[in-house]
Amino acid sequence: MQNTKMKIFKKLFLAIFTLILSVNINAQSPATSSQKIIYGNNSNVGKYFNNRGFKMYYETYGTGAPLLIIHGNGGSIHDFTNQIPFFDENYKVIVADSRAQAKSIDNGDSLSYEMMADDLNGLLDHLHVDSCYVIGWSDGGINGLLLAIRHPDKVKRLAVTGANLVPDTSAVEPEIYTWAKSIGDSINKLPLSPEVKTERKLFHLLTYEPHITTAELQTIQCPVLVIGGDHDVIRPQHTMLIAESIPKSYLWILPNSGHSTPVVYKHLFNEVVSDFFKKPYRKIEGLNRLY
Repeated sequence: MQNTKMKIFKKLFLAIFTLILSVNINAQSPATSSQKIIYGNNSNVGKYFNNRGFKMYYETYGTGAPLLIIHGNGGSIHDFTNQIPFFDENYKVIVADSRAQAKSIDNGDSLSYEMMADDLNGLLDHLHVDSCYVIGWSDGGINGLLLAIRHPDKVKRLAVTGANLVPDTSAVEPEIYTWAKSIGDSINKLPLSPEVKTERKLFHLLTYEPHITTAELQTIQCPVLVIGGDHDVIRPQHTMLIAESIPKSYLWILPNSGHSTPVVYKHLFNEVVSDFFKKPYRKIEGLNRLY
């Protein structure tokens, strides 16, 4: 009976993440024979280190100014197959599997965005990085915001896409939030195993966190590019609220776009974010502008 329930759960688990992330499956598939690097499974550069009670898996690529890229809920380093080879030409790209996800196994009972933001700070300390550029997608965007709030010296510039501040329908499209919560409730009824324990923690994040105030956003000191799709699972008005609450913010809503801006619009996404990192910040006539 338990095996049958787990098979059903697996189908539901995959279905919800396919919907929430709207991932282009072809872009996310393992590297072909013509590709030499499988990001997220590269034994030549992959390393572990003991970070705040668990072993964190990370990879680094390229040289230059450090750039940290943070994946979303249930994701991994491999989600940035489209970004790593673009940015490693000019940056030292740092990518990691977040706590309790992919290769960063964590058997603890709890998981929060604040924990993951502090984990990333620990990774940067481990790599002797005083400050860096940051890209965050979905939950990675939430982690990026919290990193800038909790460890402001670490973030030079930040680009976030598909992030939210609160776990309710003011931020997330109602049908998505309701479905995620119903699946999370179903997971909580399954017999406890290490696998179920991890998935409970991930769905808890989707339906009960984060809790970031606009007052906290106002403390962010670095320039931030706030990105969303006009058909994102995060409501455009909520993305606008995030941008409006950050002193040095810039807003980019992609037309005809869902949640997967780094995948579906990979070339445009990379170019715009790269341009944002390079342009000087100037304040003109009391308004924040890049030009």
